[in-house]
Amino acid sequence: MDSLHAPWRIEYILAPKSPLRDASLFTQIAQSSDDEANHVLARDRTCYALLNTYPYTGGHLMIVPYKQVPDFNGLTDDELCDLLRLTRRCQNALTRVMKPDGFNIGVNLGKVAGAGILEHLHLHVVPRWNGDTNFMPVTAGTTVVPQALKELAARLREELAAESAPRAPHSAL
Repeated sequence: MDSLHAPWRIEYILAPKSPLRDASLFTQIAQSSDDEANHVLARDRTCYALLNTYPYTGGHLMIVPYKQVPDFNGLTDDELCDLLRLTRRCQNALTRVMKPDGFNIGVNLGKVAGAGILEHLHLHVVPRWNGDTNFMPVTAGTTVVPQALKELAARLREELAAESAPRAPHSAL
C-alpha cells in the first residue's frame, strides 16, 4: 500500500482546539466579510460554499447553512432546497474547472460518524479521479491533486459567478 502524504492536514491535527463557543467556526465565517481569507466561493440566500482548508483531496469543498443547526431537522424545506441547489452548482463548477471522474457528496452527523464540527450541519463535496485516494483509506497508486487553495478558490468563484449570471435563452434549432 502506498502512503498518501497530505502535510497540510497536520496543521489542523496539531492546532489547539478551542472549547465550544456559542458560534461555530462556520457561523463565524458566515458573519465574516473576508471571503477570500476564508476560501468562501459563493453566498446564496440561506447557505454558502467554501473550500475545505484541510482537504482530503484537491477541490474538497463544503456547503453550509447560515443557520447553525446540528442536523437536517433544524432547517426549513426552503433551506434544505437551497442547500442542495448550491451543492449542485458547486458540483457543476468543480466538473468544469477540475474535470473529476466522480464525486463523494456526503454529511457526517455526530462524532462517531466523523463530524468535526458537531454543532453546525455541512455537506462535503469531494471530487474524485480514477486511481486517487478513497475518501478515508489509502489504496495503491494514489495521488493528490496539488493546487493552492487561493488559486482554486478564485477559479471556482469565477465559475460560480458566471453560472449565476443571467443567460440568453437558447434559440430553437
